[in-house]
Amino acid sequence: MTPAVVHDMSPLGLFLQADIVVQLVMALLLAASVWSWAIILDRSHALRRIRAASGAFEARFWKAERLDQLEEGSGREAHPMARVFAAGMEEWRQSVGRGRALDREGVRARLEAVMATAVDREMDTLSDRLNILATIGSVAPFVGLFGTVWGIMRAFTAIAQTQNTTLAVVAPGIAEALFATAIGLFAAIPAVIGYNRQLHGLGRLEARLRAFAGDFHALMSRQLDQRAEG
Repeated sequence: MTPAVVHDMSPLGLFLQADIVVQLVMALLLAASVWSWAIILDRSHALRRIRAASGAFEARFWKAERLDQLEEGSGREAHPMARVFAAGMEEWRQSVGRGRALDREGVRARLEAVMATAVDREMDTLSDRLNILATIGSVAPFVGLFGTVWGIMRAFTAIAQTQNTTLAVVAPGIAEALFATAIGLFAAIPAVIGYNRQLHGLGRLEARLRAFAGDFHALMSRQLDQRAEG
């Protein structure tokens, strides 16, 4: 009597016993999962650091007696709010410099445009690699499903060759195939959650930057009125 073949049903065993195509699918999905976690952790750390730096900068902004002194101190700060402020101050100096006729409406329009562009540029930089999370979240389940379909086809081929439909023959191949789907979901679910969380955090940061740009614009607009009256 031929002894029954013992199949290792552990995750590592299912991977090692799988067809080469299914193994490649599993390896690809595991690599995508590691990549997505690296992006999530890196972006989360960056957003926490930016929120803390922005809060400290806003506190100094409202306490500052002279904005040019604040600009000198913020030149070494590498965070979005400081760069938006620096862009506004640069436009202010160029627009109201000595010997220039004061066009209040023109200055206001240029300030608004420059700071809006600076905010858009910062958000574009911060949203880099989020499309990778979206891609992994949407594609990984289908890649896993491909591995499942391929594995089940292999299982049915084994049934046809052995002419044996017992559970001992069918179960290992189907388990390997379904394991590919499980890995696909393992890669996709954190990527989708991470993408939504990062998108929410970026939305809040963008709203904060635009609110700061609006406050700064209003402050400089009042200064323009005071210059005109003076």
